[in-house]
Amino acid sequence: MSPMTSRIPDKATVDGLEDRWNESWEAAGTYRFDESATREQVYSIDTPPPTVSGSLHVGHVFSYTHTDVVARYQRMQGREVFYPMGWDDNGLPTERRVQNYYGVRCDPTLPYVDGYEPPFAGGEGKSVKAADQQPISRRNFVELCERLTAEDEKQFEALWRHLGLSVDWSRTYQTISPSSQAVAQQAFLRGLGRGECYQAEAPTLWDVTFRTAVAQAELEDRERPGAYHRLAFEPAADMEEATGSFGTVWIETTRPELLPACVALVAHPDDERYQGLFGTHVRTPLFGVEVPVVPHHLAQPDKGSGIAMICTFGDITDVTWWRELKLPTRPVLGWDGRVLPEAPAGISSPEGLAAYGEIAGMTVFSAQKRIVEMLVEQGLMEGEPRPISHPVKFFEKGDKPLEIVTTRQWYIRNGGTDAALNDALVARGAELDFVPDFMRVRYENWVKGLTGDWLISRQRFFGVPIPVWYPVLADGSPDYDNPIVPSEDALPVDPSADVPSGYTADQRDVPGGFTGEKDIMDTWATSSLTPQIVCGWRDNPALFAATFPMDLRPQGQDIIRTWLFSTVVRSHAEHGTLPWKHAAISGWILDPDRKKMSKSKGNVVTPMGLLESHGSDAVRYWAAAARLGTDAAFDEGQMKIGRRLAMKVLNASKFVLGASGVATAAGSSLAEGVSAAAAVTAKPVTEALDAAMLSALADVVDAATAALDNYDHTKALEVAETLFWTFCDDYLELVKTRAYDGAAPGEAIDPFAPCSEGAASARATLVTALGVFLRLFAPVLPFATEEVWSWYQEGSVHRAAWPVSAPVRAAADSTSGGAPLLAAAGEALSVLRKVKSEAKVSQRTEIESIDLLVPEAKVAFVRAAEPDLLAAGRVRTMQIVDAVAALEPGVDGEAPEDGSVDEIADPTVMRTENAALVTEA
Repeated sequence: MSPMTSRIPDKATVDGLEDRWNESWEAAGTYRFDESATREQVYSIDTPPPTVSGSLHVGHVFSYTHTDVVARYQRMQGREVFYPMGWDDNGLPTERRVQNYYGVRCDPTLPYVDGYEPPFAGGEGKSVKAADQQPISRRNFVELCERLTAEDEKQFEALWRHLGLSVDWSRTYQTISPSSQAVAQQAFLRGLGRGECYQAEAPTLWDVTFRTAVAQAELEDRERPGAYHRLAFEPAADMEEATGSFGTVWIETTRPELLPACVALVAHPDDERYQGLFGTHVRTPLFGVEVPVVPHHLAQPDKGSGIAMICTFGDITDVTWWRELKLPTRPVLGWDGRVLPEAPAGISSPEGLAAYGEIAGMTVFSAQKRIVEMLVEQGLMEGEPRPISHPVKFFEKGDKPLEIVTTRQWYIRNGGTDAALNDALVARGAELDFVPDFMRVRYENWVKGLTGDWLISRQRFFGVPIPVWYPVLADGSPDYDNPIVPSEDALPVDPSADVPSGYTADQRDVPGGFTGEKDIMDTWATSSLTPQIVCGWRDNPALFAATFPMDLRPQGQDIIRTWLFSTVVRSHAEHGTLPWKHAAISGWILDPDRKKMSKSKGNVVTPMGLLESHGSDAVRYWAAAARLGTDAAFDEGQMKIGRRLAMKVLNASKFVLGASGVATAAGSSLAEGVSAAAAVTAKPVTEALDAAMLSALADVVDAATAALDNYDHTKALEVAETLFWTFCDDYLELVKTRAYDGAAPGEAIDPFAPCSEGAASARATLVTALGVFLRLFAPVLPFATEEVWSWYQEGSVHRAAWPVSAPVRAAADSTSGGAPLLAAAGEALSVLRKVKSEAKVSQRTEIESIDLLVPEAKVAFVRAAEPDLLAAGRVRTMQIVDAVAALEPGVDGEAPEDGSVDEIADPTVMRTENAALVTEA
């Protein structure tokens, strides 16, 4: 037996393939995008930029693998794939990580310190209490954010490369980079010019911990304990004129601390209990303010006492009532979540002012406690608080319930207050191809349920500055109605540091001068422009024309309401079109308890250990086994199956290349290997079993192609894998002897030397099938397939053409039995193996003679494969018998006289009889 060639290792393994092939792909520019390609040649992907604020988890590996399978498939279909990777590095998550990592906090009032170094760098910072974090200037804080994200991005890229993402790594971007800031600011300025971006003083969802506004899309409900407090509102003078007799009005509220902010009581217009009260007034307990009783359809008769107080503001419904009923504003909570020091307008009595003084400056919790004490002392609360559990609004990244405060903020119109725009955005969703289609409903429900425009300003530090300044009036106040804007060619700008045209630096914050906008944009206001950022909207019109609108937006289902919708909003406004043709929505990863994996739940699994222990191909296999939109359980068992498949690709390929002689030729040179493969596959396929194999393979190519065209990578993998195991377990065993044509297994074969017609047919089929299987598996198992391809083919399998069925089918006789013949031959081989297993002898033991009873429909198939069955089963003499005929009287194996039919005599089951094994003397 000749030694294996240097190109094909003695012992193939998946270990270590990632590093070797990543280096090779980078050096060769395998995934580099050709910018000269036209739009018709390009397939462009709007890849999600992961948030750089910690570590990736296995859910990222899951969804990004789905995207990469699409990219690799489209590349093999001849498309020039535009597949950049970005990092979403600005925003609150990064700020929180920087605070913990370095032990600092931002104080915009402090001066910049040149060469500043933080007190900590690493895990030590997590043990520093917020109060002990070192305050630093905004500029110093932003510099630390930039430093840490740069390090995090290196780690993220290393993991993505290890996973085998076929990204063009020369096209990475950051959402905080100067170019991305310029795109975000240009889009903002154009929206401002069209009236889509505007500022308003309005009730705002507010996180008191981070002291920033929060958008509707960033909310989540969390079940929290609470209690109903039954409070007494006494009649005002005009109630005497109401129809009927009314005394004390009892309401039940979970937020008695907002009594000083009460502006009305509200009941449903059809609630007969309170219809006589509408148009009258009551007095608020403790504070004695007269407030009207009003009807509104959002009031819930079955909730509490059926009548509620409207406060400015306790929840989103309060805002709706306040706006639609045109009620006054009496704010009592400040940005820090404490009760404001000054009582709101309306509280004027000495008793009311005294009561307010009792809670001024308190936290919400302390204020509620004191209010309840005062109510009890004055007999204005009936009974004890009634405990309940109810959903409370939280910022998705926050730890305390949101409050609603009145602030000046910037908004983008998104259909929340404009019915025509809402209809247009719903229509955009109908135009978009959602995969799976049922995800469209989530988009439509979100758009139709909007209650306000998109709030994009944030009172934070690390983000894209809102590019406006304001004139300072003579009294020192900003003139918000007449913002000063920069020219587009001056972007990006930072109004807190840059000076607007026509002014000088010494005019900042002085009457007659200017002041800069201090707020930054919400991170989604930049991320919603990823198509414009990556496609070169601002600075590369040729690239933009070749890549936009993009072909695919892959993403998670939980950010349909944020990233997907907001990107549609921006593209609709700026370009009058969808930003992409297709939206591929991945499901969630579930832990063993069937709960969604998330960092907040603490049940995530970090992926690098999995990639190193199982191999990247194995982890990708697990991910690809789940369809888009379908939740999948985290399953290392599935990864082990994937590793086994990758190893089988290597080992089966070694056999094919050895048995066909391609390995021998490749040992001389790669060119010889390529030539040998071409020579071998050029030989005619003459044997029925070989033709059946190729016919079945052609069917798989068609099925896998159709599946991938419809973004069903799971179906494509399933059909390819099923036939591949048949190829390995049955076909290779059946044709091994014929392929070697008298040579010993493992012996060097000359692929150019004459051989029997049967051997040539087997070798042609083996090498043809191997080339097809490698390309079918390449999108999912990029490392193992590239390794084998390199043994005998030039270039990369990932730049090879995707297989088509026509030439494969042409090589097979169209009259062959196809998959049924292949299955029948495999079943027969299994039955022969079973005989030896049950006899507890080696599979190498020969069978002297045996009867093979075959169902009638399969007899012709088994006869066509008979020579290969004899060789593979090591059978000297075999009689193929129709299983039904065998049950007729006078034939061996006839049915029992009592008429019973046991399992062995079932004519639909292939079986053996009269086996005579050759035993050693």
